[in-house]
Amino acid sequence: MLQVNVENTSLILEGGTFRTLFTSGVLDAFLEQDIMMPYVVAISAGAINACSYVSQQKERSLRVLVDYRHDKRYMGVKNFLKEKSLFGLDFAYNVIPNQLDIFDWDTYQKYEGTLLFGVTNATTGQVEYMNAQEMDRECMMLRATCAIPVLFPEIKLNDTPYFDGGLAEPIPIQHGIEKGFEKHVLVLTRPKGYRKEMDRQSKWAMKLLSKRYPNLVKSMEKRADHYNASLEYCEKLEAEGKAFIFRPSAALNSFEKDKARMRSNYEMGYEQATQQIDALKKFLK
Repeated sequence: MLQVNVENTSLILEGGTFRTLFTSGVLDAFLEQDIMMPYVVAISAGAINACSYVSQQKERSLRVLVDYRHDKRYMGVKNFLKEKSLFGLDFAYNVIPNQLDIFDWDTYQKYEGTLLFGVTNATTGQVEYMNAQEMDRECMMLRATCAIPVLFPEIKLNDTPYFDGGLAEPIPIQHGIEKGFEKHVLVLTRPKGYRKEMDRQSKWAMKLLSKRYPNLVKSMEKRADHYNASLEYCEKLEAEGKAFIFRPSAALNSFEKDKARMRSNYEMGYEQATQQIDALKKFLK
């Protein structure tokens, strides 16, 4: 089993639903090159990839998404009738990892570093970082960080409602700074130059949630500006030699349907990381 072999560097993983196939490729290249980071902070679907990285199951994230993308048990409108979710929650977060494409819980729990999932507290509207190695076998913590409003129901952990971590903290670079790390490796899922704008889905979700979770809506109102400010800060760190950033060379579809393109997005990440591996190793020293 690969042990932690990097010091004083955080690994920060952005979300992005199926855009994170790019992330899968990058992290699989890390595994191939025996790079195991000591501190991983993951948001939303980035956390799914973090699981496969820490459990050291190369190509697992790719395989699951490609194999089940068009399976209605995994993703389909009928799931709303049973689970109030576009995704089949029990199927995606319980049946697949525990019965169909077995997740290596043993290796995952023996990881010697720190793995955190960022989740958004629906009541306070603030991000909270949870120890992902304490996650139960039905992956409730993973469900919480992936819980996009409207597409997912709220997920309760210890009787507290949570939603997607990216609502309050889309790129958790400040967390790494606050923890004292001097260097940061980031895997983003948007191409260079991208800047976020408020979209229709967010506006609709905010209307639906405004009475029940006003503090959450306040965070959602600031999300685009917060995201863009975080990106600019990451780029500043990159220019100063304090951050090493992987990002796709072209825009990716968050809900990609074409399996060939899904594989291509994975390969984009894998090839980019492989090509830059020497520069990365120099950065990590």
